[in-house]
Amino acid sequence: MEDMATEHYVEMLGEPAARHFMLNLDALNLPAVDTTALELPVSEDEIWATIWELPPDKAPGLDGFTARFFLTRWSMDVSNLTNFMQKNMSISPDEKQLAVSGHNWGMVDLDGSMLTFMVGSKQAFQVFLADVSQTQMQGKTDVLLEFHVDDTTGANELFWKAILEETDGSSSSEEAVVTFDGIAILTPRGRYGVELHLSFLRLQGQASDFKIQYSSIIRLFLLPKSNNPHTMVVVTLDPPIRKGQTLYPHIVIQFENDTVVEKNMKLSRELLDEKYEGRLEGSYQGLVHEVFAKALRGLSGSKVTRPGSFRSSQGGYAVKSSLKAEDGLLYPLEKGFFF
Repeated sequence: MEDMATEHYVEMLGEPAARHFMLNLDALNLPAVDTTALELPVSEDEIWATIWELPPDKAPGLDGFTARFFLTRWSMDVSNLTNFMQKNMSISPDEKQLAVSGHNWGMVDLDGSMLTFMVGSKQAFQVFLADVSQTQMQGKTDVLLEFHVDDTTGANELFWKAILEETDGSSSSEEAVVTFDGIAILTPRGRYGVELHLSFLRLQGQASDFKIQYSSIIRLFLLPKSNNPHTMVVVTLDPPIRKGQTLYPHIVIQFENDTVVEKNMKLSRELLDEKYEGRLEGSYQGLVHEVFAKALRGLSGSKVTRPGSFRSSQGGYAVKSSLKAEDGLLYPLEKGFFF
């Protein structure tokens, strides 16, 4: 590569000719200029000065954040988030520089069971060594890491399907307490019909069908999207459901904010009074995400967590952020965070 580059510029510029005269720049008494500042690290003030000069809708980096975001929201959201954490959790966050421009070279730092890939002084990504199944040398300079893959198949899967058919068959005759049709689910992605039964909920899609016992539901989250006409209801599961080789510990259901529904619970008054006294009502009317959350909370007994007192610079409940390579929304809750 070096020889090719040298040959290219030699052909373009030619060979240097012999010089018969030399310029004595010292004799010209030109003013001396201190250029040591050109070798200094770029300061934060210089970065902000450059951002102020950018067009507001241009993104200075590959993360997609525009100059308008940095000038109008960055400092306010960081300040709001820092104050929220100090007040509610008694901790102060540290600022950490990350490499987001994308590199295929750098340095590695091994700290206990964590392998960190560094680009200069910035962290690019981390690998938890417990996820590595085996490693080996390739040549003299490369190290190969192989990660755990769940490839369980065979007779145990057939046995599981046979049991599932029997359990589904025995419970499928049970009438759903309430149904929600054509619901958009972000993970696992698809449009499903949602049925809430006495002891489980069912997600029925064109290609997938999930039956989830209420005992597997750990918590419900009701999370409005900032500057967006949708609200998410997140169902946290343990154990998670599985689709293909992917495990889903969270079901993320998206509802439109302006949709109003009226739902009647198909339960007798005796059952409501004896089993669900004070927890479930005979009918609900209101916004679809509120009706769904209340019905699922009443049947499953799971707690519903909503955003707390935190507000972003634009009055939303979350701030746009990145977790490693994933962009998303960070919701500060009263006792934790949800990304």
